[in-house]
Amino acid sequence: MWMGDNLFNQNGVTRVVQSSKSISHVMDTLRVFTTRKKNCYSIKADKGEKVLVRASFFYGNYDNKASPPSFDLQLDGNDWATVQTSSDELVYYEVIYVVKGETTSVCVAQTKPNQFPFMSALEIHSLDSLMYSHVDSNFALYLSTRVAYGTNETIRNPDDIYDRIWVPGVVGNGLTKVTSDALFISNNVADNPPQAVLQNAITTSTNSGYIILSPGVSSGVVPIYVNMYFSEVTELDSTQKRSFKVYKDNQSFSEPIIPPYGNVSEMYVSNITVSSNTTFSLVATSDSTLPPLINAMEIFYISDALTDGTNSNDVEGLSSLQTQFGVLQEWGSDPCLPASFTWEWVNCSTDATPRVTALDLSSFGLLGLLPDFSSMDAIETIDLHNNSLVGAIPDFLGAFPNLKELVTGNPDLCASGKSCPSTSYSGSKKKKNKLPVILGTTIPSFLVVWAIAGVLAILRQKRKKASVAAVGAGQTGGANGPNGMAGKIGEAVMDEFKVYVEEQVNVEMADQVNQQVQQGQYDGRNTS
Repeated sequence: MWMGDNLFNQNGVTRVVQSSKSISHVMDTLRVFTTRKKNCYSIKADKGEKVLVRASFFYGNYDNKASPPSFDLQLDGNDWATVQTSSDELVYYEVIYVVKGETTSVCVAQTKPNQFPFMSALEIHSLDSLMYSHVDSNFALYLSTRVAYGTNETIRNPDDIYDRIWVPGVVGNGLTKVTSDALFISNNVADNPPQAVLQNAITTSTNSGYIILSPGVSSGVVPIYVNMYFSEVTELDSTQKRSFKVYKDNQSFSEPIIPPYGNVSEMYVSNITVSSNTTFSLVATSDSTLPPLINAMEIFYISDALTDGTNSNDVEGLSSLQTQFGVLQEWGSDPCLPASFTWEWVNCSTDATPRVTALDLSSFGLLGLLPDFSSMDAIETIDLHNNSLVGAIPDFLGAFPNLKELVTGNPDLCASGKSCPSTSYSGSKKKKNKLPVILGTTIPSFLVVWAIAGVLAILRQKRKKASVAAVGAGQTGGANGPNGMAGKIGEAVMDEFKVYVEEQVNVEMADQVNQQVQQGQYDGRNTS
């Protein structure tokens, strides 16, 4: 059943194709993305589930530019393919893999100026866990070709319950199509090819002939996974025998294959490397009275090891932010991977399992309370200025072990404790602090909460005058020099900060002494 994609992606714009070559009503529309580095669809899945994912693209001159774009396709933070779209032909990319998390995420990413990614259709089908199990689950299988030999039309659902697409094979010179006369073909092989692809085959026109198949590799040397399916097309008598071997180039890498009648045998080859010059040959054995045949074949590229993704602590923290602030929910898939396509508001480390090191949420229009994202313990920089955050400043901001810089510019934030008003937001506009507070590595983490509250806003009048004098003196030294305006402002800010800290420490110590006196515990000794 097909459904719209509004529930899975709110970014992008829907467009209608202009081509007169209508493939199906599904491909008559598309969603194009003209903003952000990558745009993603995330669909719930069961962790450890084996799935088939297919992304389809039909350009159809939707923009009247007659310029089909190229862009990248990504899967759960892994590079998948470079999409090369066609003016009026459907192109699709398919992968089989085991889901590592609780979602399957497919992204399109812009790689060339003015060539905007789009999506026509996205399909996800659950597979039996025993299917395509001869490759480690840490690797994905990217479809190269899936062919049904001897048939005249494409086979898919309802003939294939997994909706795999089996395209008709090209019959070359010296080959002939044959049809099975079996009324029913039993299927007891793990990869479960549909009966429709087993009812036809190709063979050679002479007993001495052989079948040559190409893996379809365009360039380079790549590891592949191959499935070949064989089913005898007629019941042989005692004088007949069909037996053959499969060769890679000139070397045999199979035992003799004798196709069963009314049943199917499967030969798989895993993790062999091939190039554009590689060929597979089906050659009759010396005792065979009949030539070789083949019904169907699948060839997949084997991926690099799939990433485990960004550190789960960081994913958890980012999820808290996205849950709290709806504007952030438009970003999906892995926040740090692939490395060239991190979310626009995060910075990440280059570790094998990346960590989020910075949040830049300035001017995002965030409204409300800060959620708990304390699990992001690798964070070094947080920029929250020019938002409308309210309520008490969370204590966990002062506990980040690696925090070097914190920028805020939210006048409705307050230090926790009695000085904090009600956390409900009234929507009233307060005078904004024009100078955001920046915390550096020299500021102890236990002082973070005081600093965020807006130190300058509550300083004594005489300290404000001292700051103005310091700024004025700095104007004669050059704005960028070490003794210029920027330096003097920094010194003034730090002077005020130190005074405020001293005052707060003195107040707290006085409170503690008073409490001890009331309890009869103070003995007059120096407590500094």
